[in-house]
Amino acid sequence: MSDDIKYGLAGVVTDDTAISKVMPETNSLTYRGYPVQDLATQADFEETAYLIWNGDLPTAPQLADFKTQEKAERGLSADLLAVIAKYNRDAHPMDTVRTSVSFLGQEDPETEDSSPEGLYTKSIRMLAKIPEMVAADYRHRKGLAPIGPDASLGFSENFFHMCFGEVPAPAVIKCFDISMTLYAEHSFNASTFAARVIASTTSDIYSAVTGAIGALKGPLHGGANEAVMHMLKEVGEPANAREWMLTALKEKRKIMGFGHRVYRSGDSRVPTMTDAFKAMVDIIDTPEAHKYWEMSRILDDTMVEAKGIYPNLDFPAGPAYYL
Repeated sequence: MSDDIKYGLAGVVTDDTAISKVMPETNSLTYRGYPVQDLATQADFEETAYLIWNGDLPTAPQLADFKTQEKAERGLSADLLAVIAKYNRDAHPMDTVRTSVSFLGQEDPETEDSSPEGLYTKSIRMLAKIPEMVAADYRHRKGLAPIGPDASLGFSENFFHMCFGEVPAPAVIKCFDISMTLYAEHSFNASTFAARVIASTTSDIYSAVTGAIGALKGPLHGGANEAVMHMLKEVGEPANAREWMLTALKEKRKIMGFGHRVYRSGDSRVPTMTDAFKAMVDIIDTPEAHKYWEMSRILDDTMVEAKGIYPNLDFPAGPAYYL
């Protein structure tokens, strides 16, 4: 019977989706038929979110209305902010955001409304509130008071405002916005699958998203970009990079940020995110920033040369987020 087990659910079809697809002929990920690299560079994240939920890109009035809805849902309750203030400052950020989403679910009087309209409203609600949960937790770790949302700012600008009390240069905002679009959707990835299993029991959407965050935390899924940055810090210097990679391969170590179960000729999102990573290097323009860029190039080249395995989105995203 063991021969019939589909390890990792390989080859198991549970459902289909019209939201995203990898086009084999171009090796390109699409959202609702639009190449993701085009969306990342030519649209903002709010447009991408609208597209994923509604099936097509918004008109100017539709986008304005969507942004108005998102801004109207911003703001956390005093109770939730008080809970965040009690978090262990050394806890993993995915643990704290998971708990915050769960708390939001138990205080939302509309939690059990699973009508299409109710689910859509709560989706926008989480889109608006989760960035503030992350920002409030970030500031708590540093012993700082939370900063509330600013309705005059767009999604990505507002996130930086809530974290740091200021909005960086538009070029930095664009790099972050690009990453949000590239990570927005990938069909039946592990966290989406986890959420759908929970939702299929007719549980509420907050329970589904809480479970999805738990899956996303894993270093083989969402935690991979964080693991890439830990790897770069372990390598230390560009002069060490080639030998580090060859040794890791010889020892059969798990090397984060390389390979993908779907893409065989390289992750189509990587060039766009790599450009954003390089943009951040040039914006920061410190020896440390350039060091991480050089190390990344050497590690990438060595892996491709030695194994023919290409980087995935997490490889450039980890150091880009760090910068």
